[in-house]
Amino acid sequence: MKALAPLVMALALALPVKGGTATEPVEEPLFVEAGELSLDDFKWDKRPVVVFADNPADPMYRRQMEALEARPDELRERDVVVITDTDPGANSAVRQALRPRGFMLVLVAKDGQVLLRKPQPWDVRELSRSIDKLPTRQQEVRDRRAAPIR
Repeated sequence: MKALAPLVMALALALPVKGGTATEPVEEPLFVEAGELSLDDFKWDKRPVVVFADNPADPMYRRQMEALEARPDELRERDVVVITDTDPGANSAVRQALRPRGFMLVLVAKDGQVLLRKPQPWDVRELSRSIDKLPTRQQEVRDRRAAPIR
């Protein structure tokens, strides 16, 4: 699985994104498909928000994705990566680890701990509040405030 990380990064770099100059870093993709990924690929780097459905036409899946796509900056600020999995037949490693039934939203901490599971869509404000209560997030905010301005 770790061998896929360079492939994922290569694909991410090939996608059109803001920035990419020496003064403006390339943004990592916010939305990725589960495919061959593992939750361990994001450990200590990102907070995965995993959105499961039995197919991409599921109305709850569509509502959830619209809500997430409407506020990407708030998700990026909290080091979130949104992982989608709408193919139960593929039986991805993420699906095996989290065992969803139908639609499910799962928030995973940077340490890999499952923080919450929701059987209905949640808006970004609710997700942000849950993330902002985490001790690791509160430390990140303190560290950013203490960092010298460049």
